[in-house]
Amino acid sequence: MCTMKRMMTAVLCGTMTCFAVAQNIPEKIYVNRYSSEKRVDVVSGAYVDSIIVKPGNVKLLDSLRFHISDGTMRGFRIRSIDSITVDEPRELLLKELNYYNKVSNKRIPTYADSYAHISGWNQRTQWNLANVHDPTVMKAADGYYYMYQTDASYGNAHDGHGHFHGRRSLDLVNWEYLGGTLMENQPQWALDSVNAFFTRMGRTPVDKLTNMGYWAPVVRKINDNLYRMYYCLVPDQWAFIGMMETTNPASNKWVDKGYVISSSSDKAASAYGTGSQWGGWFCFNAIDPTYEVTPDGRHWLIYGSWHTGIAAIEIDPETGKLMKYPGNPWNIGSTGAGATTRYGKRIYTRQAGNRWQASEGPEIIYNPDTRYYYMFLAYDELSVAYNTRVCRARNITGPYYGMDGVNVTNGGDCYPVVTHPYKFEPQVVADSISGWVGIAHCGVFSDGEGNWYYTSQGRLPEGARGNAYSNAIMHGHVRRILWTDNGWPVVLPERYAAVPQASLMAEEFVGEWEHINLTYSYQKQRTSSKLTLNTDGTMSGALSGKWSFDPETNILRLGSYKMCVARELDWEASPRKATIVYAGYSSNGRQTFWGKKVGE
Repeated sequence: MCTMKRMMTAVLCGTMTCFAVAQNIPEKIYVNRYSSEKRVDVVSGAYVDSIIVKPGNVKLLDSLRFHISDGTMRGFRIRSIDSITVDEPRELLLKELNYYNKVSNKRIPTYADSYAHISGWNQRTQWNLANVHDPTVMKAADGYYYMYQTDASYGNAHDGHGHFHGRRSLDLVNWEYLGGTLMENQPQWALDSVNAFFTRMGRTPVDKLTNMGYWAPVVRKINDNLYRMYYCLVPDQWAFIGMMETTNPASNKWVDKGYVISSSSDKAASAYGTGSQWGGWFCFNAIDPTYEVTPDGRHWLIYGSWHTGIAAIEIDPETGKLMKYPGNPWNIGSTGAGATTRYGKRIYTRQAGNRWQASEGPEIIYNPDTRYYYMFLAYDELSVAYNTRVCRARNITGPYYGMDGVNVTNGGDCYPVVTHPYKFEPQVVADSISGWVGIAHCGVFSDGEGNWYYTSQGRLPEGARGNAYSNAIMHGHVRRILWTDNGWPVVLPERYAAVPQASLMAEEFVGEWEHINLTYSYQKQRTSSKLTLNTDGTMSGALSGKWSFDPETNILRLGSYKMCVARELDWEASPRKATIVYAGYSSNGRQTFWGKKVGE
């Protein structure tokens, strides 16, 4: 069935006659390039502004171009196109899937989970997604996805080579390392800011900042010719968020614009340095920025880590800085639920009144299809327990609610759990499968065509594969996000690997599965158990009762639970191969389930 979405202007020229463009456009457009490329590309019709045939210097270089509403373009050589259809060519997609599964065709990623053997600086061209922590990703006008990150690497391989290192990819699977973006150590503006505060507090200025951390950037495309990266500088004395800009991320040349905001306190300046971690001086911690532009064009910086909660403050779109200087970062006013201070409005807290609450790393996105803002959060310590939560609101400043109805702007644990330490059990006893821990502090982004992705690091458990330092292995993960029928995001259990997405049929679900109850357990790596889906619609093992699949909604029912399903890569299989996976929640979001089909 073809669902018509909206009006479109199309310009077709040249000799292409295989696709007739109507005023109303289909949900999906399938570009068949199987003869030459062994691929069937899918374009989301609802996001296409125009289709143009672009003549080349010679006829063989003529191209068909889909101009996407986010300003990017997808182009295909006309001579490589077999056909274009709006109905799914399922048999052809299954043929492509079979081709994909052949290791010799080199479509399946081969990079190892444990990368210690290529972790050094001189091996950075081999890193791909090795040495990634707290990633942030955007899609730029040139069609590339750009990723930036916290300064962290196995063995500190990045030391001395700049900060907030970048890489890029066209397919979200293969990543090219670009290098550092901020090359200056201890930017002068940070020292000047600390000393200005100290002077006004009556304290002695310092000669240098100590134990500087370069943490958790967020990158955003403002328009086709302007990109901004907000980043954290975290010395012992204070924490700051700064900002860089570039007109061309491919150049990897960024201009530092300096100070945006600092950590702040609702206490007096004279109390600086006092209090325990549970009731310390700082309340809004200037760490972990995220940035969102609302549909009405207002720009917001959201930030915060551990202390008090998460704050939102409006940004001047022209400068990328605050609308006005907020004044001294002490005595800023009440930071209670919904309170607005000079340093922002509190929009989330895990535990009201607690200055040490184990939540950080906010990432806010707006989904125009659901018309909700979604705030993803990192919970607990980062080495093992790190897990991701999500809440949502109709307004960017809240109130935000969990799936269980709890108002987390006022304070409370946020549900559902989106990611959590986990391990799929190996199918062969001799296989060395460690699973992943520390999966949080995410970036969330779209491809401009309605497809959403989650990215974070995953760490190996301590002592994995005979390596005493394995927990310092930080691998970049990119995973697809699907959406439940009531508008909540689920993250798939296997990493994205560009698996062909032929539609699923009920008979494909019959067989053996690995099922994980991903329900929260502090520092515990959840492991899988066997689940069998039988031909008669019953199930046994980890779950019992009835199962069914609705191909119209793409929902798998396991008893009362609704699961979102897709084809993804079985990264634990040897050799790796495509399989089917599911992810979903209980009705109140307090339980999360992951699963994948095995044994074929």
